[in-house]
Amino acid sequence: MKKIIFPGIALISVCYAFGRFSYGLFMPEISESLQLNDTQSGAINSATYIAYCLSLIIAPMIINRIGHYPVIQMAGISAILGLLGIALSPNALVLTIAVFLAGLSTGLASPALGNTVYAELQPEQHARGNSWINTGTSFGIIVSGPIYLLFSEYWRWSYIFFAVLGVLVLLWNRRVLSPRKTEPCTKSLWACMKPTRPGVALLMASLLTGFSSAIYWTFARSFLTDEKGASDSEAVLFWIVMGVLGILGGCAGRIIERIGIGRSYHVGILLLAISLGVIILPSMTASLTSAVLFGSTYIFLTSVFIVWATRLFRPNTSIGISLAFLALGAGQFFGSSIAGYTIDAFSNTTAFIAFAVLGLFGLLIRVKVAE
Repeated sequence: MKKIIFPGIALISVCYAFGRFSYGLFMPEISESLQLNDTQSGAINSATYIAYCLSLIIAPMIINRIGHYPVIQMAGISAILGLLGIALSPNALVLTIAVFLAGLSTGLASPALGNTVYAELQPEQHARGNSWINTGTSFGIIVSGPIYLLFSEYWRWSYIFFAVLGVLVLLWNRRVLSPRKTEPCTKSLWACMKPTRPGVALLMASLLTGFSSAIYWTFARSFLTDEKGASDSEAVLFWIVMGVLGILGGCAGRIIERIGIGRSYHVGILLLAISLGVIILPSMTASLTSAVLFGSTYIFLTSVFIVWATRLFRPNTSIGISLAFLALGAGQFFGSSIAGYTIDAFSNTTAFIAFAVLGLFGLLIRVKVAE
């Protein structure tokens, strides 16, 4: 089991934490260096969402045709090229292309690794295997946070370091994973991807979770520094705490085994909403408590969605994971835009409360899946 999980965690770290989320962390320094305004920086950041959704659409098609092993290699190469491109970007156009390439890796990695778990591990290990691999984002955040604190002014060298780590992780995955072909979908691919009624519940849950969590990923740090008066160091500490506690999401597999997917999902939704409410309280302790709740709960919920998807879409698990994460990404894309509008029209406090209340509607979704 460890042979599959550890390189999978490392690949998710490179693709998600370094390739996708680190741009938001380093964005002020990158924008200053390349003389980008806020509109340009935000538009470039949206390229990661577009790439993520696009790769989630094409990943099942490629996996169904040639298997998950080549797609894992494609994810690693895409992340490495994107990270190097960011490091060497002379202007906004090259930066946009690089951010897009890095974003592609995320939508390729998750479905391919989900298929790997299904093919390589015993059925009783699937939930735990997928949950632990999904914590790779948290491990990557733990690495990227201190790198930012130490080398924020040398962001190009930071990205070169991330790319070097990406090369090592790619070689590790090439060495330990077997090039086993995925069992193809026996129906048309559209028929395999078309969700049943239980599948629609999964997509609605993913969409709503993505929407309600978008305000946190996009505006939590600026809320701390601009409105609550936190320093840059405190804001990065907040980021690191969020990553460290996200590792607890690796326990999702065992929790699901104990209480089932339905209860796991509903508990996660409740805690996610609480984390959005706690951050508005006027103290750094409340902010760190919010980071603890959000970091652990978000990774926990995404692990629940992976396990939920793999049980609904057997044996074509990559299709289920792609659809769930596509809904999650779409929710984050639209949620981020609406959150910004809500903050401008009202206030940070109103926006976070509104998104917390909206997230609670996820409690109304009924989970139907074979446990």
